[in-house]
This record gives sequence, structure tokens and C-alpha cells, in this order.
Amino acid sequence: MTLVKLATCLLPPNRAAARSVAAHATPSGASSVQFGDRLVYIGTEGQWDGIARSAVRARLELRELPGLIELERMHVVIQKGRLFQREHPDVPVLVDKGRYLLVDIDPVLVHRMADRRDPCFSVRALESLDTVASGRDRIVFEARDSGAERAGRAPDPAIQAFVDRISRATYEPDLAELVALPTRFSTSSHYQKACDIVEQKLASFGYTTARQTVSVNGSQSANVIARRAGTGQPPRATVLVTAHLDSVNHDGTPTSPAPGADDDGSGSAGVIEIARALKDLTSSSDLVFVHFGGEEQGLFGSRHFVRSLSSSQRSSVRAVVNMDMIGRQNTPAATVLLEGRTLSQAVLAGLAAAASRYTSLAVETSINAANSDHVSFLDEGIPAALTIEGADSTNDEIHSARDTLDRMNFDLALEILRMNTAFVAGALGQPEQTEELG
Repeated sequence: MTLVKLATCLLPPNRAAARSVAAHATPSGASSVQFGDRLVYIGTEGQWDGIARSAVRARLELRELPGLIELERMHVVIQKGRLFQREHPDVPVLVDKGRYLLVDIDPVLVHRMADRRDPCFSVRALESLDTVASGRDRIVFEARDSGAERAGRAPDPAIQAFVDRISRATYEPDLAELVALPTRFSTSSHYQKACDIVEQKLASFGYTTARQTVSVNGSQSANVIARRAGTGQPPRATVLVTAHLDSVNHDGTPTSPAPGADDDGSGSAGVIEIARALKDLTSSSDLVFVHFGGEEQGLFGSRHFVRSLSSSQRSSVRAVVNMDMIGRQNTPAATVLLEGRTLSQAVLAGLAAAASRYTSLAVETSINAANSDHVSFLDEGIPAALTIEGADSTNDEIHSARDTLDRMNFDLALEILRMNTAFVAGALGQPEQTEELG
């Protein structure tokens, strides 16, 4: 058992400066974990004087947390909404950044959680997290320097024309139609009605549509797939835009009201809106839109979809852009979180570039992927990214009857849709949109 002390400090807003502090301000033997604009120092009592001196040299103001903590009990939680905290209110939270928490938790309890299938939350040991060059300093998520990037990038007029088609006048009615259903529980008749709604809309834009039956815990759900073949010769590259169509109410039963406005009506209506915006785009690559069922029960729809792809189809995928909860502003400024893994760094970079060129969004990034359909693709080596509302706080109304249309921030949702539209248009025909993440 190793007892450690913790302290937090505020990082510089510039991404490069923040990385420099995280990499060089930690003395030998100690470590740090970055949560956005907060750095958490971890060290034994014997290392603490060195930590304090390093913080002074880096001009950081430390705030020590009281007492000593067993290092083995410290874990990072990645949660949807406040679902971990709802389920485990007695677990002490050491650092709270909304989607991401640092907690003091019994490893036995963590082991018991390992077999759960629903994507409500994940609990990670510190050593499983992304590290910076030193190998001792870990990043849960970080803010990108969007302002500096924005100053050096002019919009491409051809892409801007598609971005300008994103409109609340079409997005809000589509979302309202989905939210008006009593529930979109994956195996309910109301979910099938939601499938009818989205399939009819996508077909009306000229896409070829199909249903894919999905088994969910012995019952049936469905994925709705819309395609437009590219003009190039096979094998063609493919870009996918995805969201989960189902909703759930954890306060009640499968028939309880589950409007699911943010989770994930916002993303589902967003798929429709992007499909509408890009319906006239001609590309040599294939464009595919998918609404998944069974996400709330354990990513059933996306896992089934990925399993259905041949090896050549998987290797043809250039990027997957997944939207899950894009309509609740949890940060002072309108912010998007881009989440993936190392294999999807080019997608994260392309999305961040699109945000800086075509929106006013602040951008956070993480390569600790969890809790949504992008994971199904990443697990099979397919480059995918989650686009989700910023992480500093979180939407505590999801998975209840309170996730309603009146709580949506449409300005934020539309900005995220503009970013995604720009990235997809670029990925279909503009290679520079998928540059490496620096």
C-alpha cells in the first residue's frame, strides 16, 4: 500500500504551455494527471517538498487536498451525465470535471464493475491513461488552443457553402418529432416509429436506406443505414456519420417517458441535418449515415454493424464521426469535446481544425474513449471520434423524463453540427482535413 498526497493547480490556457508544465514541473518519482485546465500532482510525503518547489518554479499555485490517500484506490471515471455519481453516491470524488472524475474507490468494487455492459460509465486505473513524453504525467483530457489555430485558417468557400446549410429551422423540428415519442426504448414499438421517421427523411434526400435487425438481450431492435455511393472506382474510401437513436429512463421502466432530447435525440437529429446539408455533395468516396439501436443497453447496434463489415470494408473507412449529446452547454464558453484513441488522432485533428475554421467553438480532446458507439469502431481498429458537449460540467437530466427539448442549447448543437459538416465534407474530398494531431 502506497500513501500519497494530492494537490491541484490551474494550468496556462495555451495548450503548448500547459503540456510543457505537465511534462517538466513534476519532480522525479512523483506524477501528475491533467483534467482539462487542472493539473493534479500525486506524490508521497517524501516527494512533497520537491513538488512544492517545482510548482513555485513553474509559477503554479497549489491547492493541497486534505489527508493521505492509498494510491491503489485512485481511479479515473468517465461517465455519461452524472450516472456514476447517481449509482455510487458514497464514492469520494477528488476532482470533478463533469464527464471525467478522479475518485477514491475500493479496487474490489472496481473489479465488480468490470463485467457491466451498459455504457453509463467506465472506471480506469491511472496507469491505463494516456501519457506525455515523460511517461509519468498523464492526460485525461486537454484544451486545444483554438484561438491561435483559428487566426491562421481561412474557410474553404466550397466547404463553407455546405456548412451554411446547417439551420435551426430544420434541425429543431426533426429533434422535436423524435422527442415527442413517449420513449425510444430500443425494443419498443415507439423505437420502430423513430426508425420510420429517420429512414423516411434520409430517403427523401436521395440516400439509399436499409434496416439492419439487431438482437438486444433476446429482443429485437434495428439500425437505420443510409448510403450514397461515391463516383470513384472500388475500393472506395468511406466516411461515416453516426448517432444512437434509442433513449432510456433509468428512473422507471422500459415504458416510462424517455424523451432523450440531449441523449441522444440531439445526435440523431444531427445525423439527419448533416445528411440534408450534404445531399448534393459529389465525391469519389462513399458517405454512410447510421442511427444505432441498443446503445443504452450495451452498444448492441454499433457492435453488430461493425461485425457485419467485411475486412475490406473496415479497411476502407477513413473516419467515423459519432455524435452523442451535443445539446447541453456545460462550460462557460461553447465547447466541444473530441474523444477517440491514438489510432484516431488524425480524425481528432481534422475535427479540431474544422472547429477553428468554421465555428467559434472551444475544443477539448481526449484519447481515453468510453461510453458510446465510437468505441465499437475503435475496438476493431477503425478510426472513430466522439463529438460531445464540453466536459467541465455535465447534463444530469439524461436517462430520465427530464431530458426535454426546453433544456437544449441549440446554438451549441448547431456549432457542433457545423464543425462535423465541415470535417465530413473535407474528409470526402480535402485530404488536409485529416492532418496529424500535433
